[in-house]
Amino acid sequence: MRHRNKNKILDRKKGPRELMLRNLAASILLYEKVKTTKAKAQAVRPLVERLITTAKGGTLTSRRGLIKVLMQKKAVLKAMEVLGERYKTRRGGYTRTTKLGARAGDGAEMVQIELV
Repeated sequence: MRHRNKNKILDRKKGPRELMLRNLAASILLYEKVKTTKAKAQAVRPLVERLITTAKGGTLTSRRGLIKVLMQKKAVLKAMEVLGERYKTRRGGYTRTTKLGARAGDGAEMVQIELV
């Protein structure tokens, strides 16, 4: 039974789903905006928020925490050096989603998730 389980499954098993979300989070941190489906954006948003909050710490422990989650070294560097400093005084709400309409092929609702 799945009572009170709120995480999105996204039609994938646990391992591939987690890796997809980690790669998507790294892309958001690197490029600061990504076009994706609404369901994926809703699933990755808390992860990105947590990563930026961790990067704001600026310590070696926070860097190692980011390295555990993000597989790209450039994403870790940008999170620590650029985004951590940019959002130092902001208390949360680092991302924004903008609706783009339906995808032509299958009608999936597309959104753009970007850093504020």
